[in-house]
Amino acid sequence: MNQAIKNNAHTTTQPISRNKLLRVAGVGWMFDAMDVGILSFVIAALSVDWGLNSTEMGWIGSVNSIGMAVGALLFGVLADKVGRKKIFMWTLILLSVASGVLAFTTTLAAFLALRFLIGMGLGGELPVASTLVSESVKAEERGRVVVLLESFWAGGWLIAAIISYFVIPSDIWPIEGWRVALLLTALPAIYAVYIRIKLPDSPQFAVKEVSKKRSVFQNIADVWSKEYAKSTFMMWVLWFAVVFSYYGMFLWLPSVMVGKGFDLISSFKYVLIMTLAQLPGYFTAAWFIEKFGRKFVLVTYLIGTAASALVFGNAETVGVLLASGMLLSFFNLGAWGALYAYTPEQYPAVIRGTGTGMAAAVGRIGGVFGPLLVGSLLGKGYEYGTIFAIFCVAILIGVVAVVFLGKETKQTELR
Repeated sequence: MNQAIKNNAHTTTQPISRNKLLRVAGVGWMFDAMDVGILSFVIAALSVDWGLNSTEMGWIGSVNSIGMAVGALLFGVLADKVGRKKIFMWTLILLSVASGVLAFTTTLAAFLALRFLIGMGLGGELPVASTLVSESVKAEERGRVVVLLESFWAGGWLIAAIISYFVIPSDIWPIEGWRVALLLTALPAIYAVYIRIKLPDSPQFAVKEVSKKRSVFQNIADVWSKEYAKSTFMMWVLWFAVVFSYYGMFLWLPSVMVGKGFDLISSFKYVLIMTLAQLPGYFTAAWFIEKFGRKFVLVTYLIGTAASALVFGNAETVGVLLASGMLLSFFNLGAWGALYAYTPEQYPAVIRGTGTGMAAAVGRIGGVFGPLLVGSLLGKGYEYGTIFAIFCVAILIGVVAVVFLGKETKQTELR
């Protein structure tokens, strides 16, 4: 591989403080989580207002993931060409504006088209933000900081659950409650201006002559060069398994609750309670990731996710449903934090955005099939226990990939 990849790692850019970086990047991350969280509740509401069947409901989540796959690849590649900060801002503006317009749609086709654009913004922003943070903090605290960045996702989901519980079912609005909820997700457009002014780019990124001469295709090829092929394959399997199961399970949580016999308001309340467990999941993962390493956290929390999914899918009482749902949130989101910390550490700076974006894009392909699979199997009469068992197996495949192909990157210096 071109020696320039290994040499093009450092600049004299003044680094941003850790706390400020977390605050600025984290709030943007939180708005992303609001959008995804709101969508799961909106799908349940639309099934009633628009009379959607399970297949149509599945397509809403899947089109979102198709957009995320395109966005992760496109914006990940661009992040290595024009910088992390610019992409972070552009993607946030894209998803914010599209979210605002989405509130005024009247047809499923228009709703799907806008969800694709929102997905592009989400898919590009998340891996680029984690790359930016990874390159901006010290090696001994990098994993913990990235997981703490991910913890803002739980905050966004909590806000989404609260908005959905109080706003969507209410009849005080002149328009449908789900439209009001979607309008609230358009707020990041304002915050994007703040990001443009306040957030410096990664200290490891610089548009030097070597970067300008490198083509997009050269960067993509180097991700699969002999030096990185094993890591790339491992990350692609892991991302596919995690995203496939996450979007298959979590986008359907409110609908699963309705399917188990609870009314819409009760379902939203139970999902809100389950969502609270995400925060300790992140915080414990943030502690363990620098103490025991990335592989330990990923393997442990993914096995916990698989076991929780199996119990949740077969739960028949409120107590078991809530307990397993909370454990599902705890373990799954802790694993997500480790995933975002682990991925950028596989590549040097000059192809880090490309490598991270490609892995995320492959994962988003899994996110296309997850919601569709649930909708299709429900339409054919399969039980939730069977469906969640499929996600359990997928997660365990990701565990195997990490155990046998993954390398430990705890406290290693990024190149």
